[in-house]
Amino acid sequence: MAGFIEQLRAVPRVFNKTLFLTVGLIAVSQFNFGFDQTAYSTTQAMDAFIQQFGTCNAKRKCSIDTYFLSLLNSLPYIGFVVGLLVGSEVSSRFGRRMVMFTMSIYALCTAAITFTSKSPAQILAARILNYGYVGMELAVVPVFQSEIVPKEVRGLVVETYQLMLFFGGLIMSLVCYGTAQLEGNRQWQIPFGLFFIIPTIVAGCIWFVPESPRWLLLRGRKAEAESALRRLRSGCFSEQDVQLELAATQAILDEERDEGTYWDLWRGANLKRTLITSGVNFFLQITGNTFANKYGTVYIASIGTVNPFVMTIVNQLASLLGVVLSMVLVDRIGRRPILIWVGLLQAASLFAMGGLGASSDSPSVPVKTGIIAMLTVFSFAFAAGWAPVSHIVTAEIPSSRLRDMTYRTASTVNILMQFATTFATPYLLNAPYANLGAKVGFIFGGTALLAIFFAWACVPECKGRTLEEIDRLFLGKVPVRKFDKLTPMIK
Repeated sequence: MAGFIEQLRAVPRVFNKTLFLTVGLIAVSQFNFGFDQTAYSTTQAMDAFIQQFGTCNAKRKCSIDTYFLSLLNSLPYIGFVVGLLVGSEVSSRFGRRMVMFTMSIYALCTAAITFTSKSPAQILAARILNYGYVGMELAVVPVFQSEIVPKEVRGLVVETYQLMLFFGGLIMSLVCYGTAQLEGNRQWQIPFGLFFIIPTIVAGCIWFVPESPRWLLLRGRKAEAESALRRLRSGCFSEQDVQLELAATQAILDEERDEGTYWDLWRGANLKRTLITSGVNFFLQITGNTFANKYGTVYIASIGTVNPFVMTIVNQLASLLGVVLSMVLVDRIGRRPILIWVGLLQAASLFAMGGLGASSDSPSVPVKTGIIAMLTVFSFAFAAGWAPVSHIVTAEIPSSRLRDMTYRTASTVNILMQFATTFATPYLLNAPYANLGAKVGFIFGGTALLAIFFAWACVPECKGRTLEEIDRLFLGKVPVRKFDKLTPMIK
């Protein structure tokens, strides 16, 4: 607790008003991702949604078949990939603010399509299109955050990406809990109506915050970069500190002047960086989070022991608590320890869930309750470890000139794995297919152990380093497990 209080007291020393408002606006944009994930995962269990978009038999008993459920939760990743690629290109060419403005206007259009959906085809198309917004958001938010904040709070700030995702999810869970009591299509239309709020705020405010100084330097706009950095540091850092930060960034950019093509990602020190960021994103998506986040509410409803909408709120609260704990620790104990030790808790919850599921073909109420409890433990562990820290690692490890390309490549791996696991999970869970139910925990628990080994062997510790110092360590070919033991010099 003393360390947390000390960290809070340090915030005014590095955050001036402009930086605070900029970080806040960027973080708020992430609400809509949380809205989307929770709105769709929760409304899928609502009677009105099932009647509108499912199929009904002669007795008017309606359901959403496994195939359409897979399509609804996996095909949106087509939009995710397109949005990521477009957003990353816009961000690289026209700046971080431009892509945030563009994605917000686009999101207002897709929200209208979602809200007015009448058929399965329209709701499917709406979600695919809306995920284009989510992809653009992923392309810019962690990168923008990592480039504008001082090294002392970079981990804390980048983790607001995940914090706002879960906070948005919590708000949506509460809204869905309330609307589930209503009659008719208002059950699901009111949650989807919230999709209009955040893009309107971001589009109206984004031009009042500074552009990323590092992006401006990369485009050769040194005077604008100096002005932007001064706005972000004024009152907390001296003019000398501002000039030293600019000089360090420019020195690394000059040293990497020959880099800039996609093929440079796979050469020299950049190959290691590309493999690390891609590996982190690969393991992020195969350790059970798809099962918990995309199908958790539907699965809990199928067990039938507790109200699935109440448990969605409980799991969102557990996730929120996890990411807050991670924010407190990530700049104090580092990235690697969190990935490893919290990853062990994640793996343990999955194996426990699988063991409970395997204990009986007709599990008792206490066993079913235990399975649901393990889902909550998993939600906490995932939110405290791999979910937020993966974004920090992916944003801070790439070189200055190749940051957008590396982040784009790693995030594409992320999305492809999300697509594969999202499409496969219903077939693993349900009859007449694999029908594993809770025993799917054995599969995801095994991959969680592999993720822990990858973090131990391959992820460098970058706590307390500037982005330029991280560049120097990679250029100096320092082994990744010695990053926290050496102090690089930047000419």
